[in-house]
Amino acid sequence: MPSVNKAIIMGHLGKDPVLRSMPDGKSVANFSIAASESYKNKDGEKVDKTEWFNIVAFARLADICAEYLHKGDLAYVEGKFQTRKYEKDGQDRYITEVIIHEMRMLGGKVRKADAPAPTPVKSSPSKAEEMEDDLPF
Repeated sequence: MPSVNKAIIMGHLGKDPVLRSMPDGKSVANFSIAASESYKNKDGEKVDKTEWFNIVAFARLADICAEYLHKGDLAYVEGKFQTRKYEKDGQDRYITEVIIHEMRMLGGKVRKADAPAPTPVKSSPSKAEEMEDDLPF
């Protein structure tokens, strides 16, 4: 019988992605995403619940995540769940991560570095703008 292992998460980044290189030279980026929901409990009180997901991206997607995503940004990711075992202080530990194969940036905070430069008061038209009037469509 076939099975499905698919994760679709939309939420805000909890920290900037951390980019590293594996021994074979392939990039890997790690970050976390918080997916929040609100509901009213049986007493009518509003309850906020947040689930945190550990996200891992490889290769070119890792480079893109590290370059364009920042703490607080809203992102949509798709991938699969993977649990791996590691050892810490002589104890076996397990971590469940989402290995993503798709990421979409949905918006984020406006940072001073991202703010558009002021429009110059006087500018000359570019070559493409001059040719635009000559196009038949």
